[in-house]
Amino acid sequence: MLHCCIFLCGAGLMIIELTGSRILAPFLGTSLVVWTSLIGVIMASLSLGAWWGGMLADRHPQPRLLGRIVLLAAWATAAIGLSKTWILEALQNTGGLHSLAIVATIVLFAPAAVLLGMAPPFAVRLCLHDREHGGRIAGKLYAVSSIGSIVGTFLAGFILIPWAGSTAILFITAAMLALASWMADPEVRLAPAVSIAFFLLLLYLFRQQDLWLAQSGFFDRDTPYNRVLVYTGREEGSGRLTREMVTGPQGRQSAMYLDDPVELALPYTRFFRLFEYYRPKARRMLVLGGGGYSFPKYALAHYPDLQVDVVELDPGITELARSHFGLTDHPRLRIVAEDARTFLRKVDQPYDVILCDVFNSHYSIPFHLVTIEAVRQLRAALKPEGVILVNLLASPEGVSSGLYKTFRATFAMEFPFVHAYAVTDPTAPRLWQNMLLAAGRDAPTHAPDDPALEAMLMHRLPDPGGTWPPYTDEYAPVGSLIDEL
Repeated sequence: MLHCCIFLCGAGLMIIELTGSRILAPFLGTSLVVWTSLIGVIMASLSLGAWWGGMLADRHPQPRLLGRIVLLAAWATAAIGLSKTWILEALQNTGGLHSLAIVATIVLFAPAAVLLGMAPPFAVRLCLHDREHGGRIAGKLYAVSSIGSIVGTFLAGFILIPWAGSTAILFITAAMLALASWMADPEVRLAPAVSIAFFLLLLYLFRQQDLWLAQSGFFDRDTPYNRVLVYTGREEGSGRLTREMVTGPQGRQSAMYLDDPVELALPYTRFFRLFEYYRPKARRMLVLGGGGYSFPKYALAHYPDLQVDVVELDPGITELARSHFGLTDHPRLRIVAEDARTFLRKVDQPYDVILCDVFNSHYSIPFHLVTIEAVRQLRAALKPEGVILVNLLASPEGVSSGLYKTFRATFAMEFPFVHAYAVTDPTAPRLWQNMLLAAGRDAPTHAPDDPALEAMLMHRLPDPGGTWPPYTDEYAPVGSLIDEL
């Protein structure tokens, strides 16, 4: 029974850690900074727990005390599910991302991790009746704990997170740890039984809350790659109702008018229409990053000769686009669930237009798509007369302009012309906003016939000048861009 307890503690720890990334994502993103903080804090907590557990075990080597420690870990796990939202809302925007990620991880996850870290050395002490076999006993228990961690990792990553929400997973894990506390001390049954019943009641109540929120238009979904929020909003100024998708802090990744699902709701998506100016006779378009499929839907409705291929890594995002953003099958639409770099390596028929919409959160920049090698693959997938349009979040000047200037310089190494547009306000150089890069071989010299396109061209920015070395697959410190913001 004791070995089963240690196995469940190891599994619970890894479930908590992996679920923690989903809990932090809507508030802090999923960058390397967040993962480093999460792993580092939990490892430090385990070290503290191992020291503390070993000390208590020498003083009071009693199964009942181990059972209480594991039961406290169960309650600490449930407390994460009960408090995570208001704690993260209180902490958000109170400091830099590095310090904020560390503090949030300590407050939310350190108590449970410390208590779970106490269990293995405590169990070793309880089993240590013969010093001649102490090494074998310790090795066996730590192997059982490690195997539990492996099972918990695959269980969380492959089954629980895609199947259940983060809060539900925490309550399920709390119930599992309450069961482990009974295994540590089978003579005590009431406290674990009551705890399990309470955690399952919380699970039921939160599931009912999710159903109620869904009926009111709010959806919180864990997909294989993201935690996604979908809700109903109202456009400022016009008052039109919108359905919005959020996968990270600060900003919306997609939006759709409820009264016109095809019309472009977000300003930056309207700037993708600039491909009409750069490549008016386009027949094949590649869109990297589907989201709510705003522009693919618009393109299929307005350009009858255009074939659109969309590469979206997360199939869960595509399913949400189908269920909530009006995406339907179309004979001129092909959807590929694959990483953009992987797809680009296999392109055998180049495109007239490539739209890159994967940089819609500065908290989770896919570093492998900002390198010179990625830009070369984009060029290889483009026809000689084609154009690439890239959406990113930055400012033209100032501390938050690093991504823009580096990326523009990288494209300039591979393309004869690179134009940049500030979507919100080109006269505000330090305003953090959506920006659009246009790159190709031959820049148009004529004026567009469409007044809307002509107005967009007025948002063009001058070349910032300066020397900005490109990122490479070997060295792409995009995390430093977060510090700038």
